[in-house]
Amino acid sequence: MGSPIYSSVPDMLRSNAKEFSGRLALKYRKQGAFVTLTYAAYYERALMVARGLGRMHVKPGDRIAILSENRAGWVIADMGILCTGSATVPIYPTNTPEQIEYMINHSGARIVFVSGKFQYTKLLKVREAMPGLELVVSFERFLGDPSLPVTTFYQLSEIDSAITEEEKKEIEAVIDRIAPDDMLTLIYTSGTTGVPKGVMLSHNNILTNTQYLTEQSGAIDRDDVLLSFLPLSHILERTAGYYMTIRNGALMAFADSIEKVAENMTEVKPTVMVSVPRLFEKIYHRIFENAHQMPAVKKALFHWAVEVGKKYVAATYIHKQPSALLNLEYSLADRIIFSKIRAKFGGKMKLFCSGGAPLDRTINEFFWVIGIPIFEGYGLTETSPALSFNNFEHIRFGSVGVALNKTEFKIAEDGEILVKGPQVMLGYYNDPAATAEAFQNGWFKTGDIGHIEDGFIIITDRKKEMIITAGGKNIAPQPIENELKMDKYVSSAFVYGDRKPYLTALIVPNLERLLELAKEKHIDYYELDDLVMHEPVQKLFEQRLAEINSRLAPYETIKKFVLLAHDFSIEGGELTPTLKLRRKIIYEKYKHKIEDMYADHIN
Repeated sequence: MGSPIYSSVPDMLRSNAKEFSGRLALKYRKQGAFVTLTYAAYYERALMVARGLGRMHVKPGDRIAILSENRAGWVIADMGILCTGSATVPIYPTNTPEQIEYMINHSGARIVFVSGKFQYTKLLKVREAMPGLELVVSFERFLGDPSLPVTTFYQLSEIDSAITEEEKKEIEAVIDRIAPDDMLTLIYTSGTTGVPKGVMLSHNNILTNTQYLTEQSGAIDRDDVLLSFLPLSHILERTAGYYMTIRNGALMAFADSIEKVAENMTEVKPTVMVSVPRLFEKIYHRIFENAHQMPAVKKALFHWAVEVGKKYVAATYIHKQPSALLNLEYSLADRIIFSKIRAKFGGKMKLFCSGGAPLDRTINEFFWVIGIPIFEGYGLTETSPALSFNNFEHIRFGSVGVALNKTEFKIAEDGEILVKGPQVMLGYYNDPAATAEAFQNGWFKTGDIGHIEDGFIIITDRKKEMIITAGGKNIAPQPIENELKMDKYVSSAFVYGDRKPYLTALIVPNLERLLELAKEKHIDYYELDDLVMHEPVQKLFEQRLAEINSRLAPYETIKKFVLLAHDFSIEGGELTPTLKLRRKIIYEKYKHKIEDMYADHIN
């Protein structure tokens, strides 16, 4: 039986609220305990939001912003907005008042949903610069300022007043009029390369993405529980973690925070999670850190199991020639090692989805080995986001999988990846010049460099992030950074060398390993800034770097490095909300340290 066809996202929720009325749709923390909403209750709450917005004279085509951390209110507000025929403008809760001001003014949003007083205070700071903003709706109760009216989510929804049949008919008549090509959302790009652009995505963009991901993964169904922790402001979590869950009648559970994900996994026992590579890197290093501290016999057993697992994964999923003996060995390895690792994820996790940045192939393979495959995919905000992904039928480590249905790829003369497909955006909001620039003869220019092997898409780097050295060599920094991060002593790395004679790196050491070393070598230090400058620490990293350099091409080797005592962060401005490096900001922040590494070079 084919996938159901919906005309819009609210139509999808309406349909599933009938089909799965008593099934659980949302699970979230309230006053210390987890509570749930069924599909029928979720839809009714969305209708209540739509009713409240209707009384605020919201009409189809309007834009309404959400400035909030992940929570049930976020998705209820989103569905309520969509039920009015309006478009949601998601804003990252980590954005500054000035960034928020730009997005609200550019989108023309009259109403903003906020999580609470902290986000409201940001709006107050730039109130005078946003004359078009009329109302703030808060998920939490607090006293507002007369200059910026605020009402609560419950007041807007009139939660104590059930939706009448007449009201339901009126709202559903609006839902019936939403066309597949109408704008569903306006998402602003992170603006790392200039002024943020508003990406217009339609209902059809999102619906086809969720449909083809569902059909080609063959892995998501109504019994699944998805733990959501990536920002819903990001299109990866929005499509793969939220709308795809609704499409399949599954349960969406909200993590308390990124820091509490490990704890929430054991409570919620999810089956699926969407994440970015940084989480997998941390989990991988933690597992190997624990293995490193095991007694010799257990350590040997762990490494034996991993080797058996690699052979099993290659035979079963890549070559599709499983052997009885290997199956037997793997089931033994699974029983004594891997099942215990999986228990840390709640015991029911069956797969992860990864996107947003390249995932190291060693880490990816390891998760397949322990029995929690990572479906690594590729896409952009402008493509809703998925263009390709690895799955049980098609897996090649080091690639981002095969194309989604009805998605075409081709490689331009300069190596840039071009795409066509039903998920490609409507364009950039109020920016015809940028929209025209984004396309080449009808093909969307991804800005990524790569190639295609046997149908698998291989990404080598971002076009704008390519380092062109003084010697004219084009070097992709990300694979080198991934190589550095695979070292047990390295937490994060930033490689630089544009128009320079050689490459240099900013390296953030693995703090646990570094403190262990300080204890072992009896190093006296006052604070971490002192510790990273100590000779034994510097010598150790020179040795580690020499080893890594031996695996790189001569022009890719790191000639000099600086150790940083503190990791890159969203708060510090060095990372995007999805944990990608903001290269320009990192360069500006550490400019003197970087330029000092070239100071004694004679041209």
